[in-house]
Amino acid sequence: MDEERDATRRTLLANERTFLAWWRGGLTALAVSLGAGALVPELTTATRWPFVVLGIGFAVLAIMFIAYGSHRHRVVERALARGEFAPLERRIVLAMGAFGITLGLLTILAVLLEV
Repeated sequence: MDEERDATRRTLLANERTFLAWWRGGLTALAVSLGAGALVPELTTATRWPFVVLGIGFAVLAIMFIAYGSHRHRVVERALARGEFAPLERRIVLAMGAFGITLGLLTILAVLLEV
């Protein structure tokens, strides 16, 4: 196997692993959304609505991870076919990061107010 073909194969496999990582993150966020939005209110005497809102927020984050991961996989595949590089979209990373930080802060607030 020539070196260039092997490098392309490794890059394609790395893209596949990254795609699966986006899915793992999405599935994890879905599990957190069920825990926060459905299980916590059922297992405690806490006010229900803040945790339902958090559950919905984590479900939205899950959808963002899965949708963007699928989009990103296609973009990278096309770039590789052209022999180019496809940088990660900075605005998407910032938006998802800000959304995740917001959910984290809201989770802390909900826990502190309900303890």
